[in-house]
Amino acid sequence: MSTSDTARSAVLIEAAQLAALLEGGAAPVLLDVRWVLGRSDGRAQYLAGHLPGAVYCDLELELASPATLADGRHPLPAVAALEAAARRWGVRTGGEVVVYDAAGGMSAARAWWLLRWAGVRGVRLLDGGLAAWVVAGGTLDTGEVTAPVGDVVLASGALATLDADGAAGLAESGVLLDARAGERYRGEVEPVDPRAGHIVGAVSAPTSENLDADGRFLGAGALRARFAGLGVPSGAQVGVYCGSGVTAAHEVAALASIGVDAALYPGSWSQWSADPDRAVTTGSAAR
Repeated sequence: MSTSDTARSAVLIEAAQLAALLEGGAAPVLLDVRWVLGRSDGRAQYLAGHLPGAVYCDLELELASPATLADGRHPLPAVAALEAAARRWGVRTGGEVVVYDAAGGMSAARAWWLLRWAGVRGVRLLDGGLAAWVVAGGTLDTGEVTAPVGDVVLASGALATLDADGAAGLAESGVLLDARAGERYRGEVEPVDPRAGHIVGAVSAPTSENLDADGRFLGAGALRARFAGLGVPSGAQVGVYCGSGVTAAHEVAALASIGVDAALYPGSWSQWSADPDRAVTTGSAAR
């Protein structure tokens, strides 16, 4: 297996591979992380149909602390709270975890990143999510799943993070990617946060462009070309932010799949734009 394949397989798992694990008795913990900004029916969708054995993971309640102006819309949860949730999901020390959603991994990546950040190495995203599973012939179950309680012990810091000062510095000295939609980056619209625009020096890199038309991650070559075009050469310091640290995790995962380590700014635009002392700019930025 090439280095490129190894990096990708450490982040992503294909539906057929997952089916083989489930059939072979080596089932990972499956987390259903269906969530979309502005909607609250993720659990209802899960109950109506989910991968066999999957446990519902509530992004708002389990993958974030309560929102504040000072910390943003989805602050990182306390490690003790995340550990308790992970044990409820059935995560065990040394065990494997697969996370998925129905939106190309946009919300599931938050669970992937948080568990990696907290020291769980064996966690992967189901490439293509629920749709890919169904297309591959996978069946769906209904109703709630209660997992046997796990014993995982978590500790923060296994993945790099940025605070607001660190993000500002990286925008000057390295590459700071803005994973929101282009119109939000340019300041043409701002549906949820206090001010429109972006961090001075940040580069527009919409998370949606990590995916193909079927909601699967682009191939390694295409991802390398995409990020090279955004100024991410080998060895560069890279950071990513979005609205509240959710879709930015998807970009961190895409970069990890091609062997590039990137730091996440958890407070992201929701924190930055709420601070009147932080500079904001609009329009397209040249790089």
